[in-house]
Amino acid sequence: MEHIKDILPGKVSTKPEELFCYGFDASLRQGIPSAVVRPSNTDEVSRVAAFAYKNKISIIPRGAGSGMTGGSVPLNGSIVISFEGMSRLIDIDEKNMVAVVEPGIINAHLQNSLESVELFYPPDPASMEFCTIGGNVAENAGGPRAIKYGVTRDYVLGLEVVLADGSVVTTGGKTFKGVVGYDLTRLLVGSEGTLGIITKVFLKVLPLPKEIVTLLCIFPEMKNAVLAVPKITALGIIPRTLEFMDHDAIRAVENYKPVGLPLDAEAILLIEVDGRHGQVSEEAEMIAAVCASLGAEIKIAEDAFSRKHLWESRRAISPALYNMAPTKINEDIVVPRGRIPEMIDALRGIAQKHNIKIVNFGHAGDGNIHVNIMTDKNDKEEYQRATDAVKDIFEATLKLEGTISGEHGIGLTKSPYLGMELSKENIGLMKAVKNVFDPVGILNPGKIFP
Repeated sequence: MEHIKDILPGKVSTKPEELFCYGFDASLRQGIPSAVVRPSNTDEVSRVAAFAYKNKISIIPRGAGSGMTGGSVPLNGSIVISFEGMSRLIDIDEKNMVAVVEPGIINAHLQNSLESVELFYPPDPASMEFCTIGGNVAENAGGPRAIKYGVTRDYVLGLEVVLADGSVVTTGGKTFKGVVGYDLTRLLVGSEGTLGIITKVFLKVLPLPKEIVTLLCIFPEMKNAVLAVPKITALGIIPRTLEFMDHDAIRAVENYKPVGLPLDAEAILLIEVDGRHGQVSEEAEMIAAVCASLGAEIKIAEDAFSRKHLWESRRAISPALYNMAPTKINEDIVVPRGRIPEMIDALRGIAQKHNIKIVNFGHAGDGNIHVNIMTDKNDKEEYQRATDAVKDIFEATLKLEGTISGEHGIGLTKSPYLGMELSKENIGLMKAVKNVFDPVGILNPGKIFP
């Protein structure tokens, strides 16, 4: 492994303390790589890949390490390629509404740069203040705005990718259409670093909306909050966001970062509409009427500061929950939004069956529920009950025509459950694709497939 230092002098670390820091993400998994490499350009990534390919050493691409499923956790003896040295905003093509970026750029930094020229990039994960675009592409990240604007895959026009042997390919580009050959761009998005190493991303961006109205709808009963979701979408309005928090999530946020959320509420919906002046106010009134008819109290954020305050509370939920218990098992199931009430009932039953605490929040508008099992890993009996509940949660999700992961990916933590959702034939095809891109098996091994 010492020979890799000759390839990129000054950009390789084998210090134990640094190896430790690059050995984990936001999941409960951890490994220790043999080296961490911080390249500055595509050529350097290519040289590292060629070295690893020749010596059959595993490569783990890494953004910010904010993933929830162990996607960037290294196998022992592997090389971590960390992209903090490749974080440039290469170009904003305002005329064609395309941004070209390196993988290490922080999502929020891109958002801020685009807003300065009245453009925006819709995918907005809760971790947008620190997650990277490269990581977002690898996981096909979503976010609250996905209900209206879609997920990362909907905005990636092209990629520059280093393959396992060090060769470099470019897929797609700046055009919004293109049907020449197989769509390798969309295949690579969401592949979790198992097919190639992303070094450049071409992104579609949109005009910044002229007006945004934010509604906080406070419900005395959870069942009415979840019933409101299909009623809102039945109006023919597609909200910019349609988020929900249950009672425990509300209390956790208020204890962590008080913003004035009502502690006696059983659930809240955080809803935004955007678009042209006039149209937005009309749509907000229609949504407010639906929620009020189900017993909700409606509050409207009057200015940008109030909106920002509310969204800080939503994005603080995940860290806030650690005040409730030291260990959090976080799942991101999705069901058809009309079946959210059934899923919430199923989750309550699972919590009672296993005698555990489950806190729910998420993107109600597209059926994506973040299920948080609060436990203590040091209490072996309780932790076993919590881990046993995961399979029940996935079984209930699939029974309701859902999927076991909406935006966090499979990584290490969900790979044992892959066969619950996918057939042997599906998994076989995916492994065959993996083998074409990575014949010696060095690209992020152990991820996705059990």
